[in-house]
Amino acid sequence: MATRTTFENSSDIGVFSRLTNSYCLAAIQGSTNFYSTFEAELGDVIPIVHTSIAGARIIGRLCVGNRHGLLVPSTTTDPELQHLRNSLPDSVAIQRIEERLSALGNVIACNDYVGLLHPDVDRETEELVGDVLKVEPFRHTIADQSLVGSYCVLSNQGALVHPQTSTQDQDELSSLLQVPVVAGTVNRGSSVVGAGLVVNDWCAFTGLETTATELSVVESVFKLQGSSSNAVIGEMRDALIDSWA
Repeated sequence: MATRTTFENSSDIGVFSRLTNSYCLAAIQGSTNFYSTFEAELGDVIPIVHTSIAGARIIGRLCVGNRHGLLVPSTTTDPELQHLRNSLPDSVAIQRIEERLSALGNVIACNDYVGLLHPDVDRETEELVGDVLKVEPFRHTIADQSLVGSYCVLSNQGALVHPQTSTQDQDELSSLLQVPVVAGTVNRGSSVVGAGLVVNDWCAFTGLETTATELSVVESVFKLQGSSSNAVIGEMRDALIDSWA
């Protein structure tokens, strides 16, 4: 099921939240509406942690994680780190990392098995992604964009990527990630899918501006309605690509 919501009138909810199969992070001082949307879908299943990172609310862009672990930038304060350790399940490893490209959510996209990395991240960061998140890391670009975390949303069921990703690139990514890959948009044509969408294996949250067609693509590719119909995905993808061509 995909749910539409906003964070204080912003549809870029992926900027203010981070969702995995074992926890959800939400920025502090948001509207009650934003939290209640997450609580309604996730409250009984996984912990929803209200936090900031480096004193900022753009937590979705600053950190990256999956059910195994969470990576945060070196600017994360000790109290914030302690709060995360206290709030997240014991099975989740938390690691602060020294990385020049400190907006980790923009430069890394991962699910529970594989990770895509900005081509210029440090070698040490690549190793930590493998060790802490327990994924196989690959350096890659999406539609010639280096910010893979901004232009790709990835779950264990599928991936949504920048609308101008060629069919050949989609096929290549699909074989790399071992999940179906579809090019699409959120928030009424925004190509920055990472900013407008967060997803795990059973639910997704998108910005309020996301259209019904975009929502159908999200639910299809991430198998949120049991609808893995390739016909539906193909039809939606063609509609979206036509509008971009």
